[in-house]
Amino acid sequence: MKARVAERGQVTIPKRLRDRSGVKRGTVLDFTEEGGRLIAVKADGSDPVDQVYGCLAQGFNTDAFIAEIGGKK
Repeated sequence: MKARVAERGQVTIPKRLRDRSGVKRGTVLDFTEEGGRLIAVKADGSDPVDQVYGCLAQGFNTDAFIAEIGGKK
């Protein structure tokens, strides 16, 4: 299968490859180069910020915490 690179470096992945590999709209791909070949791998997709967002209790007081552990305010 072939695809032409557009002016801005964009390439359309052929539908048969997208279907077989589960690449859908919004899928993030990681690109690497090995021996002159471009390799695209589906990225993990998890955002590290999303993983920890909301883990601290609401109303967490940073100043009180620092004072509690003996730091200066």
